[in-house]
Amino acid sequence: RGPCDASTFSPQFPFSLPPTTLSLYNNMVSLVLQKRLAASILKCGKRKVWMDPNECGDLGGLNSRQNIRKAIKDGQIVKQPETIHSRARVQLRNEAKRKGRHTGHGKRRGTANARLPFKVIWMRRMRVLRRMLKKYREAKKIDSHIYHELYMLAKGNQFKNKRVLMEKIHQMKAERNRVKALEEQAMARKSRSQAKKARKDQKEAAKAEESK
Repeated sequence: RGPCDASTFSPQFPFSLPPTTLSLYNNMVSLVLQKRLAASILKCGKRKVWMDPNECGDLGGLNSRQNIRKAIKDGQIVKQPETIHSRARVQLRNEAKRKGRHTGHGKRRGTANARLPFKVIWMRRMRVLRRMLKKYREAKKIDSHIYHELYMLAKGNQFKNKRVLMEKIHQMKAERNRVKALEEQAMARKSRSQAKKARKDQKEAAKAEESK
């Protein structure tokens, strides 16, 4: 009697077995242990272990890892190759998506905020603007006062991109230069008037001396 002898089934066996199938059941060898050991040695799942059907009788007597290793070496037990799951079609589709294909209204499943969160857009924009301000400050193109003023304006959502920020920098620098030039002109006028007044006072003092 084999391990799968038909007589081991319950009396209410659902169907009657033909003689050939009954003999197969009686002569069948259980390879559960061997398959488990082979899977452990080959480092794969039991479904990936292939055993030579012509060597079932010999394989059924193997009950140690050493014997299983020998059977693997002899080619009686083989690890089946991984099932290939091609990514070629996916890569082609992703390449098309990068060009803007397959992204119309009918292909969108989430809201605009779910697909690309507003917060992520804000963070990216802030990092770009702050990086630019830092670069300009280190290059001495702007001083710390302009840097701080523009930093706070950027935080207040005043600039939508680098171009607008650069225009603002040029505008502020031009305004500062204009104010500085006006101050220098005022100072020059003041110094000239003071010099003129000093000369006038000297003349008056000289006239007063002469009249005495």
